[in-house]
Amino acid sequence: MVAEERVSQKKKEYRKRLAEYLQTYDKAFIVNADNVGSKQFMDIRKALRPNSVILMGKNTMMRFCVEKYLEETGDHRWECLVKPGKKGLLEGNVGIVFTNGDLSQVKDEIAKYKVGAPARVGATANDDVVIKAGGTGMDPSQTSFFQALGIATKINKGTIEIVSDVVVVKTGDRVGASQATLLAKLGIKPFKYGLQILKVIESGAVYDPKVMDITDEDMLSSVITAIREVAALSLGASYPSLAAAPHIIIDGYKNALAIALETDYTFPLAQKVKDYLADPSKFAVTTAPAVGGAAAAPAAKEEPKKEEPSEEEDMGFSLFD
Repeated sequence: MVAEERVSQKKKEYRKRLAEYLQTYDKAFIVNADNVGSKQFMDIRKALRPNSVILMGKNTMMRFCVEKYLEETGDHRWECLVKPGKKGLLEGNVGIVFTNGDLSQVKDEIAKYKVGAPARVGATANDDVVIKAGGTGMDPSQTSFFQALGIATKINKGTIEIVSDVVVVKTGDRVGASQATLLAKLGIKPFKYGLQILKVIESGAVYDPKVMDITDEDMLSSVITAIREVAALSLGASYPSLAAAPHIIIDGYKNALAIALETDYTFPLAQKVKDYLADPSKFAVTTAPAVGGAAAAPAAKEEPKKEEPSEEEDMGFSLFD
């Protein structure tokens, strides 16, 4: 009976704490906590304070608390956590990082705390595992490990040497027994585990964390590309638009200039082109570049040569002094 009361009290405290977080914060990360140790968790919690907090718990308990909070407050910002009739974002070994700070800074802080781990049999690779070419320090009797994985090797100075880089495990594949044993013998810890950000929540909006990696340069490049495509479509369809306006104006000016050159009609800019075509020599002085500055610069005056004193003149000293 006492144990049940304790459990009930803990659930009430958990619900109260979650409701306080939902009311206090308006931004959050949904994070996956697979292979994250308790010491690693403590370090992340400490680093994120005081502007951010991490909440972990059973998914059913978290969904229940969020649903009750929504019923009591009508705060629609967090409806994405528990979509009606679905599990929402709270599925798997996940937690919530609540924050009022800058999302990019919090994301970078979380990424700092990743710990290297050896490849275990059955583990899913979160990245390609590559063994670099070169010496392994292993004696020739252990070539069977490499042969089992189809890795080309040679014997060099009494040790096994890998001929070229090879991908042992691809992203998403499970680690086999031979692969795990070989990586352990080579002392390679291919995986780094930490809190993996799955989704970002900001004022009720949910988006992928990759969106945060988009820079101003990427946005500018996308806008320029879009403007070019709109302009090309407008010009091809002969449909005026703001993007195509500069091209339309320039093409119109070219047509007007061509007509002026073929007829007696003229305007100031066209007259200048006509004058040039009539007598290009008038513009030769203004267009011809100076060669080494010698043509434009006046001839330098020759410096008068200094007269050397004659042998008869007194030079102020004797050759025999």
